[in-house]
Amino acid sequence: MKGYQFLICIVFITLIACSNSSTSTATATGKAAGAEAVRPKAVKLYSVAKKGYIMSEKIIKTEDEWKKLLTQEQYHVIREKGTERAFTGATWNNHDKGIYRCAACGNDLFSSEHKYESGTGWPSFWQPLAKENVTEKPDNSLFTRRTEIVCSRCDGHLGHVFDDGPKPTGLRYCMNSAAMTFVKTP
Repeated sequence: MKGYQFLICIVFITLIACSNSSTSTATATGKAAGAEAVRPKAVKLYSVAKKGYIMSEKIIKTEDEWKKLLTQEQYHVIREKGTERAFTGATWNNHDKGIYRCAACGNDLFSSEHKYESGTGWPSFWQPLAKENVTEKPDNSLFTRRTEIVCSRCDGHLGHVFDDGPKPTGLRYCMNSAAMTFVKTP
């Protein structure tokens, strides 16, 4: 009887070791043997250039790829959820007509038509260009509850939204200049 128990234990340990071995191989390669690459999720976005809604793939990059693509300040704000100092960003005091795009992926985010002077030192808008172009996420950091705004296409941190904005929405989308680029429109 003891011989069978010993043999069953050896077989059981061998099976576990083999399954762990194939699991670590799948993890190291990023996919299981025989599995096809997973396609990025499609997202619906409003495109100013197309004057309508489009379907776009989510942008997924490694942190090393983001570091090569973005400036040090952009990386800190967009990927590490940092905040630039007030009254220092390139677009906080911009009054030109145009579109604010995600600095990481080019997604259209805000229109100058919705920008207003909040007195905070960061570009502020009372609404995004299209609600689909930004995503709200709960942010409980810094011992407070806030709502983080990220780009719907690349999940890059843009800023936060607060309920102390002007009419008609009563919202203040307080964004980081470093997270956006500005494109003038005629």
